[in-house]
Amino acid sequence: MKKSKNRWLIALSAVGIHISIGSVYAWSNFTNPLIEQFGWTTSQVQLTFSIAILFLGLSAAFLGHFVEKYGPRASGILAAAFFGTGVIGSGFAVGASSLPLLYVFYGVIGGIGLGLGYIAPVSTLVKWFPDRRGLATGLAIMGFGFAAAISSPIMEVLITSVGLKQTFFILGTAYLLIMIVSSLYLEKPAEGWAPAGFEEKIKSGKVEKKHDLAQLTANESVKTKRFYYLWLMLFINVTCGIAILSAAKPLAIDSIGMTTVQAAALVGVLGIFNGAGRLGWASISDYIGRPNTYTAFFVIQFCLFAMLPFTTNAIFFQIMLAIIYTCYGGGFSSIPAYIADIFGTKQLGAIHGYILTAWSAAGLAGPMFAAWMKDTTGSYESSLLFFAGLFAVAFVISILIRVDIRKVEKQKAALLPVGKVLQPVRKLAN
Repeated sequence: MKKSKNRWLIALSAVGIHISIGSVYAWSNFTNPLIEQFGWTTSQVQLTFSIAILFLGLSAAFLGHFVEKYGPRASGILAAAFFGTGVIGSGFAVGASSLPLLYVFYGVIGGIGLGLGYIAPVSTLVKWFPDRRGLATGLAIMGFGFAAAISSPIMEVLITSVGLKQTFFILGTAYLLIMIVSSLYLEKPAEGWAPAGFEEKIKSGKVEKKHDLAQLTANESVKTKRFYYLWLMLFINVTCGIAILSAAKPLAIDSIGMTTVQAAALVGVLGIFNGAGRLGWASISDYIGRPNTYTAFFVIQFCLFAMLPFTTNAIFFQIMLAIIYTCYGGGFSSIPAYIADIFGTKQLGAIHGYILTAWSAAGLAGPMFAAWMKDTTGSYESSLLFFAGLFAVAFVISILIRVDIRKVEKQKAALLPVGKVLQPVRKLAN
């Protein structure tokens, strides 16, 4: 018999990919050096990051079927090729003093690598961890959240010592190698695989075997209400979260009276909570369930966003922001397991890719709306109250998806007692 791979090394490989592509969150390290060297405006340089996030969502949606067809290893290697080429090519763009080339290499090519690399290991991890889906996806996506904290000091040292062009060359080569090595170990488990002792625990009653609500293809999933409920919940969580990410520093200065240095330090520390929330909330979701986890996100953040505009105590302000950051990160890490619970693992990568278009949309909507409110009203307080209202809407959606799930469960259960042959679950899920 073929020896099974170590699932924890599979998880480590996924972390290797996500830590590499997650360096996109450290793009701000390049902002001032590019402005100083070429005289480009802040908005011109920041557009590079926006293009990368846009293509992350688009490539995740369109290449999800590629992941399902060719598997995580080939997908990871292709992601490495795109992302590595994008970062290395950015060095050539800098050498040519070309902003359009920077957009093409880092934004478009690198962005495609981002999206493919983000979803490539996730569906595989879920299958290796049938007992701890949340923990598995949380481990990988935690790497994406912590990547900026790891990459930033390295980028600063390289930019100072060898310059922008060489920095892109060195980083791109390093990411390419790390992602390829990580991808080579990725592999789907055998059909029906379970960790040692898992089946025995189920038989003894120590562990309850969880059954997916359905086993749908990506195209079947988009015909259900549940897909759009999930999309909207992720969109609202990311829109509000990314808005507070973009406004955290000026908010701390204007509302609490922090100095610029203190506010910058706060933003750096809060990044740790973003990463920790990805693993923490995803692990918690294994015990309380994904529906309860998402409802908790919205109740907690509704209260915090409603209180933030009226908070003048610096300690309370920082604690509230830290909790918001954990919920923001937790939303990303819990969604793959939620997808697997209600749509199954048949085409999890493709469905996850479709859902991640909510990230692209939110990445544009959140910061733009917060900035517009600041320009219109002179402060961020009004936008915070508006976002609190959005969380109230998200709470309602989190209840509606429960109703829809129970409806399908009842339809499934109704067929069993009468001795009928259970119809394909996908017919019931539409």
